[in-house]
Amino acid sequence: MRRAHAVAVGTVLAVLGAAPTAGAQARYRATQTGDIVELQDARTQLVVNVLTTASNAYQMTVKGQDVIRRTWASIDDIRGRMGLNGIPLLWPYANRLDEQGFYANGQKYTFDAGLGNTGRGAIPIHGFMTGATMWKLVEAKADARSAWVTTKCDFYRNPRYMKQFPFAHTLTMTYRVQDGALEVHTRIDSMSDEPIPVTIGFHPYFQLTDSSREEWRLSVAAKTHWLLDSNTLPTGETQPITGILPDPKNVAVKDVTLDDIFTDLERDERGRATMTLKGRTQQVDVIVGPKYKTMLVLSRAGGGRGGRGGGAGAAAGAAAQPAAPTPPPANPNAPPARGSVAFEPMAGISNAMNLAQKGLYKDLQTIPPGGSWEESFWVRPSGY
Repeated sequence: MRRAHAVAVGTVLAVLGAAPTAGAQARYRATQTGDIVELQDARTQLVVNVLTTASNAYQMTVKGQDVIRRTWASIDDIRGRMGLNGIPLLWPYANRLDEQGFYANGQKYTFDAGLGNTGRGAIPIHGFMTGATMWKLVEAKADARSAWVTTKCDFYRNPRYMKQFPFAHTLTMTYRVQDGALEVHTRIDSMSDEPIPVTIGFHPYFQLTDSSREEWRLSVAAKTHWLLDSNTLPTGETQPITGILPDPKNVAVKDVTLDDIFTDLERDERGRATMTLKGRTQQVDVIVGPKYKTMLVLSRAGGGRGGRGGGAGAAAGAAAQPAAPTPPPANPNAPPARGSVAFEPMAGISNAMNLAQKGLYKDLQTIPPGGSWEESFWVRPSGY
């Protein structure tokens, strides 16, 4: 009986790729409980929880301290309506469009407002997959080098998705914990006979627990800032980043209000660019691969939308802002708000497809028929 029990336990661990080693506990573990997979790096005490049906890393902690903003007390508070919790996927368009439709390959595609999945008002925002629940678990494993979970979404099987974005494709996402960091890897495989425009993005909010927001500092590794109109849409005009952030590598969070788009990212020899949020000792680096060409930085005091930072990037005059997705109701047992900053990796600027049609944006990426697009970004906390 004891031998049978030992064999059974070993089988479960092997399925998750975390077979025990003699005399030592495995550094990396992937543990599945229902539709949740926990990825763990025991050496750095990094834990990432992924809701597989939504393909969202809804919680990330180091030594029990939240790295990603948390507005909920229990996963049941946001299950089925993730909104902008965790690391939400913005697809098939990141952030705003200037109308209820988009251009691709010279053709205009108008959204069907009756489906209700492109938002309210004249300006669609954040795509329509932040609340998706149709992701399927591919695998959850760990070995001596990392722990990971992979999920897949057959976009082409969903009539409501295809009605709004009629390009057949699949999405595959892998969350990997390795060396104290989280990698978010996305692959898009085309099944379409026409090129697919790629304006993918993500919208994670980050926080620090060693200090108040008034003490935080930002480093934005970019050269170019896009001017925005009163609806926070790029006008097509740009300026040097110093026009809005005089010292972009040392920005006091308390002194700026940002909802701004930056390009011409400063990259290392591997083509990666790093954005940083710093506290007293804690630090969160967001590192993007070469195909993420844009970073949107969102930082504002209080809970309202507010305006953007002063400087030449701020639009003159006030205008009503488009409605954001309705957040889950406040939970009295949720942790107290500490403030947050969003670093949003994007393949292109907001409204990229429509600005490309107008000749105002030159860096729109596409997937050829039968081809694929894939890229990673990393979240690396330190000083905890």
